[in-house]
Amino acid sequence: MDEGKILLIANPAAQNGAGSAAAERAASILRAYFGEDAVVLARTAGPRHASEIAERSKGCSTVIALGGDGVIHEAANGIMRRAIEDRPAFGIIPVGSGNDYARALGISANVDEACAQLFKAEALPTDVGWANGRWFVETLSFGLDAAIALDTVDRRVRTGRTGTVLYMEAGIDQVLHHLDERRYEASFDEGESEQGCSYAFAVQVGPFYGGGFEICPEAHLDDGLLDACIAHPPLGTVRAVYLFLRAKGGKHTGFEQIDMRRFRTLHVEFDEVPPAQIDGERIEARTFDVSVEPKALNVLRP
Repeated sequence: MDEGKILLIANPAAQNGAGSAAAERAASILRAYFGEDAVVLARTAGPRHASEIAERSKGCSTVIALGGDGVIHEAANGIMRRAIEDRPAFGIIPVGSGNDYARALGISANVDEACAQLFKAEALPTDVGWANGRWFVETLSFGLDAAIALDTVDRRVRTGRTGTVLYMEAGIDQVLHHLDERRYEASFDEGESEQGCSYAFAVQVGPFYGGGFEICPEAHLDDGLLDACIAHPPLGTVRAVYLFLRAKGGKHTGFEQIDMRRFRTLHVEFDEVPPAQIDGERIEARTFDVSVEPKALNVLRP
């Protein structure tokens, strides 16, 4: 990481309140390394605040988002609203329940280790996805998988649990009780329109979602492409649970109900508004226009 003014954007509510202590710890480590005046700590006060802070971060060579996938998503959106020549380098310190972008980047979920990685990290041009006016750095999905991701938010509040176990619980519950088919019409790379029916429809910049499920194992953060995994009917409950469990290690891709795609643009229209998430945040629409912006963000990678 190059020296210069560093803005640390922290969500104090991340991981059920652990973000506050993590922010203080990270700021202390960064200041010890770069100097007391080199690091500015900005705490978010609510939804979309991270985007506003990142967009206004003039004079900073680096913006670091500390928290879960939500604050990372917001901070990246704020940076992406700036002209490409005015975008600072982007780093993350994961303190969340999913930490999927951190997995894709190889960043540790331990604050001390993540800071140490950032000291030696290189800012590399990285792809960013775009959907209906919002940027995403890792994942966008519709249907069952989105319903699972959104369900984990409620479960985390109720139980205090985080990570893969939480996603696994939500996933099994959704598969057993809400295995709904959703009709869609899609066009990949402005090709011929295709009609289909899906249980799950995931679009990825990187391979992970849901706290470490490797839904698109061949997805790369800098190849200029998006990857999709579409689960089609027919699929009974037992088979669906089996494929869901295999997706944890990316071993679901060879089955006939699983359709893997690579593309630059996607236009998809569902017959009704599906459950949908973008980097773990709710997004509501029936029609989605999706594309990739290659190498649009210089992201700190170990």
